[in-house]
Amino acid sequence: MGSPLTHRQFARILLVKPSSLGDVIHALPVLEGLRQRYPSAHIAWLIATPFVDLIEGHPALDEVIPFDRTRFGRLSRSLAVSGEFVRFVRSLRRREFDLGVDLQGLFRSGFLTWCTRAGVRIGPGDAREVARVFYTHRYPVESMETHALDRMWGLAGMLGFDATPKVFRLPIHAVDRNAVRKALRTCGVDPDRDYAVVFPAARWETKVWPAERFAAVIDRMAAKMNLPSVLAGSAAERSVCESVAARSTSKPANLAGATTLRQVIALIDAARLVLTNDSGPMHLADALNRPLVALFGPTNPVRTGPYHQRDAVVRLDLPCSPCYLRNLRRCPHRHMCLEDLTVDHVLGAVTERLPPTSASSATELG
Repeated sequence: MGSPLTHRQFARILLVKPSSLGDVIHALPVLEGLRQRYPSAHIAWLIATPFVDLIEGHPALDEVIPFDRTRFGRLSRSLAVSGEFVRFVRSLRRREFDLGVDLQGLFRSGFLTWCTRAGVRIGPGDAREVARVFYTHRYPVESMETHALDRMWGLAGMLGFDATPKVFRLPIHAVDRNAVRKALRTCGVDPDRDYAVVFPAARWETKVWPAERFAAVIDRMAAKMNLPSVLAGSAAERSVCESVAARSTSKPANLAGATTLRQVIALIDAARLVLTNDSGPMHLADALNRPLVALFGPTNPVRTGPYHQRDAVVRLDLPCSPCYLRNLRRCPHRHMCLEDLTVDHVLGAVTERLPPTSASSATELG
């Protein structure tokens, strides 16, 4: 195996972490650690196209390599797509990476790491879908009852940057701040006064708190705290946000589907408070050091909760939770983990999370 990797120097490094939003955010400290360890190296990140905007312009990164997972998913059904994929693989080889790091640990990410032909290819020790056959080295991974970031941090010990602080930086572009301010004004929200951003949707239906309760919290924040709310989410989540808005008497602005990912980051960074289910925006708010209230039901915040703001989690301590069920019809307990989570529970957490001021960890880009 040669000399220990902690003593090796690498000139061209590829980080493979295609998705999801939360997972990409958890990989940011690894990127920072690699930059500290190899200050003159060329560092590239292979990432799914929907998340390119999340890291484009990051000061620790030299190159972003978009991977169109949806299009390449048609590989076996289209000769044209097959040809594109062959050219994509060749482009990885031409870059002549000498270190490939797979933080995803699945067949596709392992295969793409192997395609680089890098002399050192590292992946997680618990990689699934036979991905481990693509690595020359495997970094140790802590138990599943450990936060996702800490499980990735085994790589830091292998490469010798484990003493590096775990830093989250997200690029924020001035053009996106300006676009958010304009959008808020259009919706009747003064961008120069405090506001809360509320993300009432989630990828799993079992993670979603009832719309009427989000509406009740929004109305109480407006009436009791003079804090207006802005609903946000993807275009696919707009109907959930509309359902919350329809039940609210304080008429929150609804920007769901009207903002890019970069603009969502800018929207969160300027917020006084962020209220979410267990979802990707929760991790954005935590990375940006914004006051956060995160509602958990079927999942375990020890594994996937906000990394810095562990006390931001609101959940009921039930024997059936976490269950990791994704479909409501499979729950034998009437979804009590979130159905029994009351408005008063959440309002109490909101009150506790509203300090007079709160510093941001954004990186401003012109």
